[in-house]
Amino acid sequence: MTWDPETYPTTIRAEIAGYDELQTRVADATRGRAVRTILELGTGAGETASRLLALHADARLVGVDSSAEMLAGAARVLPAARVSLVEADLADPLPDGTFDLVASALAVHHLEGRRKAELFRRVAAALVPGGRFVLGDVVEPGDPRDAVIENEPGYDFPSPLPDQLEWLREAGLDPEVVWEQRDLAVVRATRPHPST
Repeated sequence: MTWDPETYPTTIRAEIAGYDELQTRVADATRGRAVRTILELGTGAGETASRLLALHADARLVGVDSSAEMLAGAARVLPAARVSLVEADLADPLPDGTFDLVASALAVHHLEGRRKAELFRRVAAALVPGGRFVLGDVVEPGDPRDAVIENEPGYDFPSPLPDQLEWLREAGLDPEVVWEQRDLAVVRATRPHPST
């Protein structure tokens, strides 16, 4: 699928009525700890990255996206001195290094079920002890009447929130749901410090 970073902001807001609130909730879920290194999965046109860099003034961000067009758009709006952009798929190995924060908004639902679980294991391994993973995404709601976002067959694979929480636990993270609205949710998952 080809994305246009110039039209994406208008398109996504038309498709997802709660887009701006989701972005705010994702950013808010990263507050409360010192963040120097951020890995963003699904950087898109740079909306989430801009919010994260504004909140964490001393942080550097590595942004990953499978779309060269979207990364080019993000490069135009993000501060080059604080950002490295990598063209890669979420199924690919994550960039080298460890991170205080891994964040993703509206990208992980493009992975089918257990591929999310595999990604969550790689995210856990990339987090420093005490680090956070903040996931804001489309989920399969418990009540089918709450499924208001149109999903494209073969491209969108939202999973039930309880399944994703279990996969995060299996990966060694401590997850908590910090916001839910119909078929959108934000989860904050922390990598525990090793027992002493």
